Amino acid sequence: MNSREKFSSRIGFLLISAGCAVGLGNVWRFPYITGQYGGAAFVIIYLFFLALLGLPIMTMEFSVGRASQRSAAKSFELLEPKGTKWHWIKIIPLIGNYMLMMFYTTVGGWMIAYFFKMASGELANSNAAGVNNAFNAFLADPFQQVLWMIVVTLIGFLICSRGLKNGVEKISKYLMNALFVIMLVLAIHSFFLSGAKEGLSFYLIPDFQRALEKYSLGTIIFEALGQAFFTLSLGIGALAIFGSYIDKEHSLVSESINVVILDTIVALVSGLIIFPACFTFDIDAGSGPGLIFVTLPTTFNAMSGGQIWGSLFFVFLAFAALTTIIAVFENIIAFAMDYGWSRQKAVIINLILVMVLSLPCAFGFNLLQHIQPLGIGTTIQDLEDFIVTNNLLPLGSLMYLLFCTSRYGWGWQNYIKEVNSGKGLKLPSIAKFYISYILPLIVILILFEGYMEKFDLPFSLIIPCFFLIYVAYILIQASLIKRKKEKLTDH
Repeated sequence: MNSREKFSSRIGFLLISAGCAVGLGNVWRFPYITGQYGGAAFVIIYLFFLALLGLPIMTMEFSVGRASQRSAAKSFELLEPKGTKWHWIKIIPLIGNYMLMMFYTTVGGWMIAYFFKMASGELANSNAAGVNNAFNAFLADPFQQVLWMIVVTLIGFLICSRGLKNGVEKISKYLMNALFVIMLVLAIHSFFLSGAKEGLSFYLIPDFQRALEKYSLGTIIFEALGQAFFTLSLGIGALAIFGSYIDKEHSLVSESINVVILDTIVALVSGLIIFPACFTFDIDAGSGPGLIFVTLPTTFNAMSGGQIWGSLFFVFLAFAALTTIIAVFENIIAFAMDYGWSRQKAVIINLILVMVLSLPCAFGFNLLQHIQPLGIGTTIQDLEDFIVTNNLLPLGSLMYLLFCTSRYGWGWQNYIKEVNSGKGLKLPSIAKFYISYILPLIVILILFEGYMEKFDLPFSLIIPCFFLIYVAYILIQASLIKRKKEKLTDH
C-alpha cells in the first residue's frame, strides 16, 4: 500500500466530502424543483430516497477508495481478483469527472460573475425584463463566458496545487464554514419578509392534495428519486478519492450519514432562503433555472438593502460551486498522481486541459449556439449534462454495485468488512439482498426515466427495456460465477 497524503482531521474529510456533494444541485435545482412538485410533500419523498438510495452507494465509493488507498483510476486494479477485467470500470470515472468539469466550470463562473454584477450595482433598478435581457446578453458574450470560466478554473487548480492539507482541506474548511454562515444570515433575513409565513408553510408543511393537483404521484416520486440520486454525484468516483485519504477509525456508514446530513442541510436551508422571498414578491417557486439569474435578482432589487443581500446570495452560490469544483479537480489530479505524475505536473497539464475542454460549453451560448444536439433550443451544455447526469452517474453506480456485491468482483464480504471497520454505525448483513438486487433495479429505473423525460418517450417503453437491462445485470452476475467455477475446476 502506498504512502499518501492524509486529512489532518476528521472534520476536514467530512467538510470536503460534503463540499463535493454540495453543489448547484442543492442550492439551484433543489428549491425550484421542490416548488414545482408540491413543496413539503416532495421534500419528504426526497429525504426517504436519499437514505434508501444515496447512502448505500456512497458507502461503496468510500469503501473502494479506503481499501485501495487509490483514486478510481487505480482502485479497481488493486481490488479486483487476479485475471479479471474490473479495472475497465475506471473509464466511467475518468470520463465522468472531466466531462462534469467541462460544463460545471462555466456555470460556476456565472455565480462569481453575478456576485460582481450585484455588488457593483450593475443590475440595480432593473425590472424583470431588464434583468432577463442582461442575463441573455451575458450568455451571448463569448469573452465574458470564457473569462469567468478561466477565473473559476484557475482558482480551483491554484488551491489544489497547494496540496491536500494546505490547499484542498484548508480552503474547503473556510469555504464550507463561510457557506454555512452566509446561509444562516440569509435564512434569518428571509424569516422577516412579509411572505415568510406562507413560504415556510408551503415548504415545511406537507400537503399531498396540493402536490397532486398538477402532477401524478408517480411523476413526483420519479423526480424525488432522481434528485436524491443526482444531488450526491455518485457513480463517477468523485467521492472515492476522499475515502483513500482517511484511516479506519470510524465506520464508513457513520461517515456517509454525516456527509449526507451536511449535504441535506445545505439543500433544505437554501429552500428556507428562497421560498419566503417567492411568496413575499409573488414569484412562482417552480419557475425553473431562471429563478436564480432572473427572478431572484429582480426580487433583490425590490428589497431594502437588496444589493447587499443579492451579493451575499451569489457569494453563497459561488462557494457552493467552488467546493464541488475543488473536490473534483483534486480527484482529476489524483488520477494523474496514481500513474506517477507529481502534483505540480498534474495541476499544470490538467489546468490547460480543463480550460480547453470547457470551451465548447462556454461558446455554446454564443459562437456555437447553432449546435443544438438534443433538439431545438438545446445547447452543448445540455448534451454534456445529459451524458454525465443521465448516463455516467447511473451506469457508474451500477458498476460499483456489481463490483461490491458480486462474489467474483471485490465481493460482499470484503465490502462489508471495509464499510464496518471502525467505531460507529454498522451496515447489517441483512442489507445484502436489498443492495445486491433491489438497489440495482432502482438505479436502472432512474437510467430509463432520464431518457423518457429527455426525449419524451412513452411510459410503455420503460417496462420491456427495464426488464432487459435488469436481466442483463443478473446474467452478468451469473456469468462471473460460472467463469470462476470453471477456473477453479481447471486448477
